[in-house]
Amino acid sequence: MDFDFDGDNQEMQRTLRRFMDERVLPRNRDWQRLADSGVYPTEVVEPLKAQARELGLWNLFLPGLREDEPGTRLSNLAYAPLAEIMGRLPWSPEVFNCNAPDTGNMELLHLFATPAQHERWLRPLLEGQIRSCFSMTEPDVASSDATNIQTTIVRDGNHYVINGRKWFTTGALHPNCAFAIVMGVSDQRPDADPHRRHSMVIVPLDTPGVEVVRNVAIMQHLAPEGHCEVLYRNVRVPLDALLGVEGAGFALAQARLGPGRVHHCMRTIGQCELALEMMCERALERRAFGKHLSDFANVQDWIAYSRVEIDQARLLVLRAAWLMDRQGNQAARVDVSAIKLVAAQLQNRVLDRAIQIFGAMGLTPDTPLSFLWTWGRAMRFLDGPDEVHLRVLARDELGKAKARRGSTAAYYLIG
Repeated sequence: MDFDFDGDNQEMQRTLRRFMDERVLPRNRDWQRLADSGVYPTEVVEPLKAQARELGLWNLFLPGLREDEPGTRLSNLAYAPLAEIMGRLPWSPEVFNCNAPDTGNMELLHLFATPAQHERWLRPLLEGQIRSCFSMTEPDVASSDATNIQTTIVRDGNHYVINGRKWFTTGALHPNCAFAIVMGVSDQRPDADPHRRHSMVIVPLDTPGVEVVRNVAIMQHLAPEGHCEVLYRNVRVPLDALLGVEGAGFALAQARLGPGRVHHCMRTIGQCELALEMMCERALERRAFGKHLSDFANVQDWIAYSRVEIDQARLLVLRAAWLMDRQGNQAARVDVSAIKLVAAQLQNRVLDRAIQIFGAMGLTPDTPLSFLWTWGRAMRFLDGPDEVHLRVLARDELGKAKARRGSTAAYYLIG
């Protein structure tokens, strides 16, 4: 494994850092002011998008781009440090057309869209002209086991009819959100294979029967783009809205989630780096009981643990990205579960330490720390809860143990 990025990638990292420092970060207050007023900050984001594209900082995440599609065609490994840089400011990935859930939807459409779907939906997404959302999670079932999904997709003549209720459909309130990819049960037979019953369909958000019920707050924070509850009531879409083939919903979901988890984890690492920088500065400046906070041994321990834990997590994520590039998403399935588990818990630990060093100020919106802590806590559910990923890892280890059962017998000193 070689994680030494080539000269072109290092130059792109420098260009991205400059762009973030000189153009994006100075607009952060404006973005936040508009978001807090209930207006999505398109007037901040759109000019920055044009500038980013002009510099070639566009669609950095999609290795398989065609020659006629706009973007940079980076591998997962090459994109990873760029995602970390973007992650320091949570709203910035949209500036580079690298924001979730659009990245995952573009992955799906790139792999499975028909030519007509490519022109109608994927190309405008790649151009940054529209946004999209992904409707999978449901409020009435444990969606960590996606076989529980109850939304129905029933064929009726030349249409599919969709009925169901979803939530945490991120991006549904974005003013440019044009469509949702909806996952539901298309095979109603009681004896059907539970992993081959589901399909995905593309649903324009202006289709009759689609209702955005509410924006669901994440630990009291309302995202301006929305993490929405969406009701689909007798929604009719033509048969050509099907993505891929009927019954392939699970396979499509896995294709979508693998690279996205690398993106999430690297953005998390960027946020942890920011928190570590902030806690060090605060510890050097703040005095209590006659000493700087940085003089206290427990504060030094928090800083040291944060440093090594961030570096450990980064190396694990880079290894997963490297494996995906070399052997494909499926080969990296266990590694991807590992990074999702590690990165989310890392964010909670590092942000908790930073908040503690900041004191009461760390609980307020005067710093980004409290928001980043809540996002870290949410990450322990997003793209699968910790327990699901622990199960994947444990099953893999136990499977290897079964294959080599008895191989440790010589290490016992009895008998």
